[in-house]
Amino acid sequence: MTIVRLGYVAMSMIVKNSSPSKTMTYTQFQKIEDREAALRKLERIALQNLQNTLRLLRHTAASDIHFYRLTSRLIPLANHEELLDWDYMKPLKEPLGELGAFARKHKMRIDFHPDHFVLLNSPQKHILKNSIKTLKLHYLLLKGMGIDTMHRCVMHVGGNYKDTEESLERFIENWMLVPRSLQTMIMLENDDTSFTFENTLYLCEKLGIPLVFDYHHHLAHHSNNPHWESNWDRVIQTWRDSSLPIKMHISSPKSDKLFRHHADYIDINMFFDFLKKINGSISQIDCMIEAKKKDKALFKLMKEVKLRGDVEIIDGSSFRLK
Repeated sequence: MTIVRLGYVAMSMIVKNSSPSKTMTYTQFQKIEDREAALRKLERIALQNLQNTLRLLRHTAASDIHFYRLTSRLIPLANHEELLDWDYMKPLKEPLGELGAFARKHKMRIDFHPDHFVLLNSPQKHILKNSIKTLKLHYLLLKGMGIDTMHRCVMHVGGNYKDTEESLERFIENWMLVPRSLQTMIMLENDDTSFTFENTLYLCEKLGIPLVFDYHHHLAHHSNNPHWESNWDRVIQTWRDSSLPIKMHISSPKSDKLFRHHADYIDINMFFDFLKKINGSISQIDCMIEAKKKDKALFKLMKEVKLRGDVEIIDGSSFRLK
């Protein structure tokens, strides 16, 4: 039967003073008269982010969690147009290598989810150019960690621009402008307002991209077919060339009125509605928890899972469906 592994996103609600997303604005940068001193301060912030990330990975490993999403804000101002001469990778080589070594030692799946401003289907050339530049940053970070870059960045399709079909076709056109090394990093996720499960599956099948199914998003936004199960085998096929297990996102509505908003914790009944339907179709699935309470939501969910009679517990974040 199917093994389920749970993961959490970027921050811990338990490990104190461990933010991996400390930052500096360009306005703050400009206020430091000595530019070299300002760059050294940026490097110190990035170093602190990496140190805190390592603390979080240690917490993750100690909690028997094997799946973690890195923040995309590890290096502030890395791609700012006024700082293109800054070689930010050089001073961070050692801590990046340490992060990757730890993840490999503990057989931990780590990946990224670039911010919403990464829009590969944008009709504006400068936005597409900046999106590709941001993906390159993620690529360099993964390479710096010694992590295989294949299928490590999950993205949304992009903007709808008031025409879904045209926006989908523009994604295909712009995809040809993305370097192959960056293309192979990418997974696509259905969203809750613009591109449905079916829209995203169309792109994934056409371009050979794995689909990360977001169950909550699908419930919030679908076209004429709310029954995702009929297309589940097609989702499995999008992962056929990946060395990683199939990945999905799980979150729960904050309320009926605020259905699209993520709740603090996971509704276990909603989650198992999904799991029961895919049980046995694949050997393993990695489920990224997108809940406001981060790792605390994972621990609460596992506590509830342990009370069920239809699972076999493997460790602190994994179980087998009976």
